[in-house]
Amino acid sequence: METFRFCPSCGGSLAPRSLRAGDPERLVCGRCGFVFYLDPKLAVGTIVDDGEGRVLLIRRAIEPGYGRWVFPGGYVDRGEHVEAAALREALEESGLVVRLTGLVDVYSYPGSVPVILVYAATCVSGDVRLDEEGLEARWFSPSDVPWDELAFRSTGDGLRDYLTGRLHRLRIAD
Repeated sequence: METFRFCPSCGGSLAPRSLRAGDPERLVCGRCGFVFYLDPKLAVGTIVDDGEGRVLLIRRAIEPGYGRWVFPGGYVDRGEHVEAAALREALEESGLVVRLTGLVDVYSYPGSVPVILVYAATCVSGDVRLDEEGLEARWFSPSDVPWDELAFRSTGDGLRDYLTGRLHRLRIAD
């Protein structure tokens, strides 16, 4: 369990405690009883197609996964629509304005904090340019994807599902 020592409500000491049989231990304040839930973090990824069947991958310039390949993605800000986060992350990390075409799938793994929503998108405009999180960017045909050099399990799972045609209809929230 991640180590948080103090209650964000009153400043008292937090300690792991079982609240209900079968549930994981929770951090509970010994002073006010506040329960500190360690919830998952929501992330988005966007598989961008160039219109010719190639997908954009970026070699990471940051940890985790330094030097390995990913599609554009990142964390969703509190209160942000997930679709808006996918568009924002694609623009920030690749310089491309994209249009979402569907949801590939949602990925979560035991022992892993983030839950990742992977979208499919097509490039609308812009030229590929990297931000500080990328070392290089390249368009890959399906047969050239560097499977052994992908940064995360969700990158491989998302790409495999996308390339085999898995796509859920997208309903954009207002």
